[in-house]
Amino acid sequence: MDQLVERTDEVERLAAAAAGGDARALDELLVHVRPDALRICARFLPCAEDAEEACQDTLLALASGIGRFEGRSAFRTWLYRVAANRSRSTYQALRRRFEAENAVPPPDRPDPRRTSVVAGTRLDLLDGLSAIGAAHAEAVALRDVAGMPYAEVAAALGVPEGTAKSRVHEGRRRLRARLDGDG
Repeated sequence: MDQLVERTDEVERLAAAAAGGDARALDELLVHVRPDALRICARFLPCAEDAEEACQDTLLALASGIGRFEGRSAFRTWLYRVAANRSRSTYQALRRRFEAENAVPPPDRPDPRRTSVVAGTRLDLLDGLSAIGAAHAEAVALRDVAGMPYAEVAAALGVPEGTAKSRVHEGRRRLRARLDGDG
């Protein structure tokens, strides 16, 4: 437990220094958080190469946006939000690429003969998140996919905790309707 606290403190220290313009701190920060970023992206994307692509996009977004990190919430909260958004963006880009290359949209449901149950479920989830609206999708992704507590979801979204809970609840309702075929 002490190592986790020390690692968290180190990440926060590096994030503050990097936000202040310290390039060396930024390099160290990206090395420290890369495994976490990849783990978050892999929760969304069933293919390791796709998760790696989203992870690289996440690290690039962190590096280019670090000057905007003000430390009002934990750096990891920001990391989770960026990784979740980049994962969803990567999925949407892959889907568009597939459609352009094949001149047909991908099937509504993954083919169970060619897709694992886990991968198919993730693809359904990503399609569902795309359909329920950005505010609800982001709240659900942070809470249910990234596993963030409501207080951190609220901090990441910049809303009161009650609003975060409401968005998660409504997002789950919409997602359930979509996945059940009612939406």
